[in-house]
Amino acid sequence: MTQVDLIYFNAGGGHRASALALQGVLNELQLPWTVRLVNLFEVLDPSQSFRRLTGSAPEDWYNRRLARGWTLGMAQELKLLQAVIRLAHPTLVRRLRAHWAATQPDLVVSLIPNFNRALYHSLAQARPGVPYATVLTDLADHPPRFWIERGQPQHFICGTPRARAQALAAGHAPSRVHATSGMILRPGFYGPPVADRAAERARLGLDPHQPTGLVLFGGHGSRAMLGIARRLPDVPLILMCGHNQALARALAGLPARAPRHIVGFTPEVTRYMDLADFFIGKPGPGSVSEALQRGLPVVVSDNAWTMPQERYNATWIREQGVGLVYRRAAGLAPAVDELLADLPAWRERVRGHHNRALYEVPQILAGILRRAPARPRPAGRDAADPAPVVAAR
Repeated sequence: MTQVDLIYFNAGGGHRASALALQGVLNELQLPWTVRLVNLFEVLDPSQSFRRLTGSAPEDWYNRRLARGWTLGMAQELKLLQAVIRLAHPTLVRRLRAHWAATQPDLVVSLIPNFNRALYHSLAQARPGVPYATVLTDLADHPPRFWIERGQPQHFICGTPRARAQALAAGHAPSRVHATSGMILRPGFYGPPVADRAAERARLGLDPHQPTGLVLFGGHGSRAMLGIARRLPDVPLILMCGHNQALARALAGLPARAPRHIVGFTPEVTRYMDLADFFIGKPGPGSVSEALQRGLPVVVSDNAWTMPQERYNATWIREQGVGLVYRRAAGLAPAVDELLADLPAWRERVRGHHNRALYEVPQILAGILRRAPARPRPAGRDAADPAPVVAAR
């Protein structure tokens, strides 16, 4: 069997969600591949020394900041993080090289930023000739070296023309830069809509005939949702709080003239999106792509608190004509009013957005494996499996 490793970590949640979605569709296609999820931090720190020293995993610090809205200054912190990763490069490569030598993958697919130099170099040393691919889970790179490294003959899978142009401008061969129609989404986002939308909304206490917004800031919520709820007292809202129970309680205590429904952590994000008419949140690539897939125009912020790797997303939203962007908090209500004044036209534009990335990426990976140089198989492994052509769905 061909061994395919998908590299992820839990910072932000989107990388793990993309890896799980890709693993699921690859298994569903019944390819002659064994698809393994690899948490980078578990490889680098198998004894969890960092957790024992600090009391939390490396991702927890990042996720807590997102939940509390402490994102001001992240551009400078990103530069510091990248400098630390550069200094730790020899150690990272040594640990990863040992991992690849022990696990013997035939293809490594990264769904994470910042660590791709170390991942690529370690694989090239341990398993020469094994292909390495990076799937960007952002709409574009945030140079330098967030996603796209120069001088590495690897593959890039890009969800927008902007990301593809960035990879080509970094000197990568066109044959190694692959385009998809968007971000990887979980399979549920391709399913049929809620059958009786009006009845479902009424069951939740929402007016079936009044436009309703869905407010979502990832799986850990954000205190920014309190400001949104205060500024939109007359707009029906579905407020998705994720794991943030304190936020859910605070939202429940806010006065409002329009009906609201507050949701904790749930696997039914698709269902709640189907019950809404538009989306409010940050310009995260995952949540924006999910909203568009379910037919929701978006209203997002773009200001000093926007994470640097997400700032292009606001530009993309404007260019695609699928939503509105506001900079100051006072601009939220006018943006929502503008959207609601012409909601059918906005929703019609969103319906023209077609994202099939989840089913395009397997075809790309199969092509990468077909073109990879043949390698002798270790003892106990099956004879070489030809990478099949993956049927589009």
